[in-house]
Amino acid sequence: MGGRFWISGIVMSVLGLTGGFVVHGVLLHADYAGVSNLLRPEVEAQGYFGWMLLAHLLMGFGLTWIYVKGREPGKPPIAQGLRFGAAIAVLVTIPTYLIYYAIQPWPGQVVVKQIIYDTICVLVMGAVVALINQGPKSA
Repeated sequence: MGGRFWISGIVMSVLGLTGGFVVHGVLLHADYAGVSNLLRPEVEAQGYFGWMLLAHLLMGFGLTWIYVKGREPGKPPIAQGLRFGAAIAVLVTIPTYLIYYAIQPWPGQVVVKQIIYDTICVLVMGAVVALINQGPKSA
């Protein structure tokens, strides 16, 4: 795996961590305050930040790996990236929140927001991974 793979993995990891902060730390902060019984206290959660970093590294490199193996040379990268992001959202993002909703007492409104915001993040990540990993242009 070449240098582009490693750069892409790091960029995707940082983008995922940043998107997660914006969605869960900013946009949903007030929503989460209403269900604090479902979450670790903020001070306690900070002690687990290393696990959050590891999770985002795994996601960043995993997304890069899967995208690179499945891209179609010669096709527009943004369209491929958005298609890839949509597939990831359908495979991981949306089902994860639906499962959480089924097993924990999350308010439906919060779940809808989580799904919408994180799907947008995954679509952006798909577009970025596609732009970084553009294959050779076809003649």
